[in-house]
Amino acid sequence: MANAFQDQFLKAGLVDSNKVKKANREKHKQTKQQQHTNTTATDAAKLQAQQASAQKAERDRELNRQKVELENKKALAAQIKQLVETHCAPKDDGDTPYNFQDANKIQRIYVTAATKEQIVRGELVIVRVGAGYELVPKQVAEKIAQRDASCVLTIKDAGQTTANEDEYAKYKVPDDLIW
Repeated sequence: MANAFQDQFLKAGLVDSNKVKKANREKHKQTKQQQHTNTTATDAAKLQAQQASAQKAERDRELNRQKVELENKKALAAQIKQLVETHCAPKDDGDTPYNFQDANKIQRIYVTAATKEQIVRGELVIVRVGAGYELVPKQVAEKIAQRDASCVLTIKDAGQTTANEDEYAKYKVPDDLIW
């Protein structure tokens, strides 16, 4: 018994069997069309959900990469700080000023004459740590430069001389001359 009303209408003679078949076919077409529409709507929703999850995953990967990069920078800064703290030359508040260039500005630190001579020969190197400056041996400065070259101001080779220094090497410089 497919439909009680259809059977009653057929018995009463209000409709004929062709109209019933035609109504059944149209009803069947409508249900098929609704199923097809529902599947395409759910497919579109699934596709949109997949795109959203892919975008979220990409955003999460980018945030994770930035987080790892920040952690690496912090680790390098900690390594540099540890190298400087363990190998820095003792602070001996000297009375001889030593001028050097940092970021297009002339900076000055006060050192002893022996320390100044070591800086000039290239045995000690000036390293920027935070807002201050420290003196470290050349080997330590090279290790620091491998991690972050911007911290090391200049590494002078022992044999590094300019043409001006060679040209005026034969002239005596007065003892009281300080630049």
